[in-house]
Amino acid sequence: MAQQSAIVAQAQRWVGLVPFIAFTGLFLIAPTLFIVIGAFRTPQGGFTFQNILDLNTPTILSAYWVSIKVSFLSALLGCLIGFAMAAAMTLGGISNRVKSPLMTFSGVASNFAGVPLAFAFIATIGPAGLITMYLRTEFGINLRMYGWNLLSTWGLIITYLFFQIPLMILIITPALEGLKKEWREAADILGATRLQYWRMVALPILCPSILGTMALLFANAFGAVATAIALTGPSLNIAPILLYAQIRGDVLGNPNLGYALAFGMIIITGAANTIYIVLRLRAERWLK
Repeated sequence: MAQQSAIVAQAQRWVGLVPFIAFTGLFLIAPTLFIVIGAFRTPQGGFTFQNILDLNTPTILSAYWVSIKVSFLSALLGCLIGFAMAAAMTLGGISNRVKSPLMTFSGVASNFAGVPLAFAFIATIGPAGLITMYLRTEFGINLRMYGWNLLSTWGLIITYLFFQIPLMILIITPALEGLKKEWREAADILGATRLQYWRMVALPILCPSILGTMALLFANAFGAVATAIALTGPSLNIAPILLYAQIRGDVLGNPNLGYALAFGMIIITGAANTIYIVLRLRAERWLK
């Protein structure tokens, strides 16, 4: 009886996880397996490596390269700007009247993507956006003549920064708050300047968190599909748009090549997320 009671109690502890496990299995694991299997299948259902070999074409390699460049630059800028904002908020003595709204906004903005984000930027700084037309009519400034084009690589990078910067703030703020006052006091006693403290103490401790968050931001941008499609359409050759063109069902599309494209994206984002997890675990050891 005691053993049966223990088994029942153990089973009850797992009941609450059943919806999560079912949701993860149906909407994450099963689609991923379907994509991986489809990447090695012919339209007739046979096994083949041809879909993987077909990725080695100038168009597809260029799409991957542009996607990597957009993801890396948006992650780098997001890290730099987000770190500066989080440091000013955490270590600069800013009151909670500013900190609380900023953290709340960061939580919302970090999940604001897709069609609404693309529409917001098009309506604001697009070719006929509010700010674009205002500068042209009121000050005679034509942003197009200065090389600005929202429907371009840099336009996509700036759009991605809207959710990259808040995500950086959310993740790096706990790490900044974990810097102990004793470390700064010890550095002051030893005669270290503020710059020396950051260069020799704070930044080495924060480096795993910063690099890990940058890897996460890279994966976040690399997998963003809806925002890129809604903002640039087919005018920009990046991996998510090329993937959408292959699997949307047109007669010119090749779903199995699309699965191979997606498989490549899974490998890249999986590597970035693995780097984030490893560095995150290392950072937590320092900050305990």
